[in-house]
Amino acid sequence: MNTLPLKENLKKYTRIDECPVRNVLSHFTGKWSILILCVLAENDSTRFNAIGRAIPDISSKVLADTLKHLETCGLISRTIYPEVPPRVEYSLTDMGRSLMPILGELITWSLQHFDHFADSNQQA
Repeated sequence: MNTLPLKENLKKYTRIDECPVRNVLSHFTGKWSILILCVLAENDSTRFNAIGRAIPDISSKVLADTLKHLETCGLISRTIYPEVPPRVEYSLTDMGRSLMPILGELITWSLQHFDHFADSNQQA
């Protein structure tokens, strides 16, 4: 068991309810959330099936659950049109759009380092 005292600069991570890393980033850093946000950022509004076609390895259930979660968090909006059958479209909210430049930096970094991680995945 580790009995060394925790460094002062690390204590911020122990305050679970006050930790932005846990309480904010976790809402959009899941396996599919960033990809869905990117799809929506590239289109004004997008239907469920179009998102599914853009991300073919996501199941319909996981896509629906992730969209619901992103909507609850306020990053995307869902618009239902009174048609038969009903048409539903998803788009980024202002908050979701404000996140995209930051995710853009992460995507740029990912593109720059893709070969490194692809190589390390092949060695694992």
